[in-house]
Amino acid sequence: MFPDMLTQELGMLSQKLQQLQTESATGQRVRQPEDDPGAVQQVLNMQSESSKLQQYQSNISVLQGTATAAGSAVSALQEIATRLSDIATSAGGTVSQQDLDAYATEVSQLISEAVSTANTQYNGNYLFGGTLSSHAPFVATTDPNGQITSVAYQGNTSTTSAEIAQGVTLSIVSPGANPSGTGPAGLITDTRTGADFFAHMISLRDHLLSGDVQSITNADLPALQADEQNQILYSTNINVAQGRLSTASTAAQTQQSSLTQLISNDADADLAQTITSLSQAQYAYQAALQSGAAIMKQSLLDYM
Repeated sequence: MFPDMLTQELGMLSQKLQQLQTESATGQRVRQPEDDPGAVQQVLNMQSESSKLQQYQSNISVLQGTATAAGSAVSALQEIATRLSDIATSAGGTVSQQDLDAYATEVSQLISEAVSTANTQYNGNYLFGGTLSSHAPFVATTDPNGQITSVAYQGNTSTTSAEIAQGVTLSIVSPGANPSGTGPAGLITDTRTGADFFAHMISLRDHLLSGDVQSITNADLPALQADEQNQILYSTNINVAQGRLSTASTAAQTQQSSLTQLISNDADADLAQTITSLSQAQYAYQAALQSGAAIMKQSLLDYM
């Protein structure tokens, strides 16, 4: 019976040595399901949660870039609106038609600039077209002299959103126009605030060319101020969303760090303990070999 018992013991010690050597080389205690079924299941669950957190962080990064691009575009539109209000205010004073014509020329340039800004793209997508982001949301119509006479909205009133935490979705950019009176705010046109930026700019230019100072003071200036307030509200919504993104990003990073540590605790080997156990196993293996060799040298003659 001794040879069988010795072979079995050596096999067990050899298997233990191989396991400890692998742990020492890889730094991992759990590599196969049979190593520790309970720990493996926990690690798999935590790795699944970690993948979700990585996706949230990726979504947050994209939304942050979108928010930055949209915020810059809205700021540019606000500067245009402020300048238009200044022009309307100045035109309400005692000025010559020549001055009004010069203002009209500047307003025409600002209209073109505003159309270009409202068609801002980020990552190849138009920001202010709702979910129709593959083509320019605002299309201008011009007269034979190249003057913009109207601007049509080609987008929709839907918004895109992304998940930034478990069960939490966020939309950054609202559509460029929303005349429905419900739903997300429109940047250029929104009936709830009285905003219709392009129409009001064109009206101001035409009144400047015709010298209709009374309409500029009584109609155009209040309308442009409503546009400016609408843009401020829109910008505020973007700023609030950016704050939420920053908070969500910090939370995801904290959770990711905690999960990484927990996975390490379950799957990684304690190298100091592993090396100690490896030395003990090697000593036991050598001792078994030596004792077995000593016993197996005896023969039947030793007992006769």
